[in-house]
Amino acid sequence: MFVVDHDNTRESRDLVSAIVASGYFDVTGRSQAPADLVRALDHGDAVLGLEIPRGYAQAWLGDGGAPIQVLIDGTNSNTAAVAQGYITRIIEGRAAGRALAGAALPVDLRERAWYSPELSSRNYNVPAVVGTLIMLVCLLLTSLAIVREREIGTLEQLKVSPLTAGELIVGKTLPFGIIGMGDLVLVTTVAVLWFGVPLRGSLLLLFLASVSFVMAGLGMGLLISTVSKTQQEAFMGTFLVFMPVLLLSGFMFPVSSMPGIFQDLTILNPVRHYIEIVRAIFLKGTGLDVLWPQFLALLLLGTALLTLATLRFRREIA
Repeated sequence: MFVVDHDNTRESRDLVSAIVASGYFDVTGRSQAPADLVRALDHGDAVLGLEIPRGYAQAWLGDGGAPIQVLIDGTNSNTAAVAQGYITRIIEGRAAGRALAGAALPVDLRERAWYSPELSSRNYNVPAVVGTLIMLVCLLLTSLAIVREREIGTLEQLKVSPLTAGELIVGKTLPFGIIGMGDLVLVTTVAVLWFGVPLRGSLLLLFLASVSFVMAGLGMGLLISTVSKTQQEAFMGTFLVFMPVLLLSGFMFPVSSMPGIFQDLTILNPVRHYIEIVRAIFLKGTGLDVLWPQFLALLLLGTALLTLATLRFRREIA
């Protein structure tokens, strides 16, 4: 809990002490600036923020209402719900004690969503669809590229051609990469113009992140293609890879709520890093100074996957 106490009275300190004495909350920081409270919630330094306005003690001891503000980080919905339940019970308990003593109920509890007041999920989910669609398209198209050549017999012709493995990989991936970037433009346009999702960040950063992400998707698809013998096998292998990648991406539920071993596995998941970038660019307008770890992870994963696919394909045509 992060505390901003503008009243600085015995009553306001008693409120904080009562919350801490419950055993559910610890004070991780104090300040007189509400912006520090918001910063603590944004950076994950606190789950709950408590702001006590001036005049709280006078209102608490009088017959009127004594308003306080409680802000809860809803990134992890389960933790937020538990924290909300605890703080509500504590404050209502203090209010009930005052009511039994003959005073009017001094605390008026009102609840509202700060991030999405209308409780609409489209602003959070639609940007993430960009990553899932691009990955699905790249996996499907590239996983069938080489195995189709093997089925129709043209792979033998490619083996005796003067083209190197790298040149063949470029020829197989470049058209699909252009299709993937075209999907980016299409889905982004629909998200902004049709669904009304705000785009507060840089389009250039979104484009650069998408290039690295497309590289990773193409590399994964080509690896599937090089180990598959038939198109049916490649098609099934695509979904065998896509579903775990989607489940461990943070698209359906936060990565922080997963068991520790799965959180570690998500580091190797390019979809996770891309969804974090897309959501931050769309909804927060975040820049490269904050997102550089995700950009670096995408670039390394994309380069590594394409390199492995090239080496594997070189062995195929050797």
